[in-house]
Amino acid sequence: MTIRKSTPQDLNTIMEIYAYARACMKESGNPNQWFDNHPPKHLIEADIDAGHSYVCTNESEVSAVFYFHIEAEPTYNKINGQWLNDEPYGVIHRIARGPLGKGAGAYAINWCFAQHPNIRIDTHKDNIPMLLLLKRLGFKYCGIIKIENGDERMAFQIANSHNT
Repeated sequence: MTIRKSTPQDLNTIMEIYAYARACMKESGNPNQWFDNHPPKHLIEADIDAGHSYVCTNESEVSAVFYFHIEAEPTYNKINGQWLNDEPYGVIHRIARGPLGKGAGAYAINWCFAQHPNIRIDTHKDNIPMLLLLKRLGFKYCGIIKIENGDERMAFQIANSHNT
């Protein structure tokens, strides 16, 4: 498996992966995180244009997609809880895999952690597969944040020991 920046040529495949992920979420008891239209195509196009969208590939096949950038995420400014530290951090959003992407979530998150020693991520309380993955990878639960539409998300962070 390899990781590379997404390109406009990947857009249709990326949208198919998100459709597959939404179906899997519904089947696993998480119908409310992404509904039927999230993430919207224009947001993914903006991610690609900004250079913050990445894909995992198995040989030449795109099998997963995610957003990663070292930035201050505005929705993380207010947390009902406490972050592990106040150091600069990388943000992972919109991580999803297609039918051929088994193991891609862990691979992508570990790749992000290799790029930056302080990572924050959030997910819906009903996203059991992601919650289990974050626990297995050593993320610490930090509290509840609210995303732009007011919905709550569980917030997690992992940091190398020199940051905590």
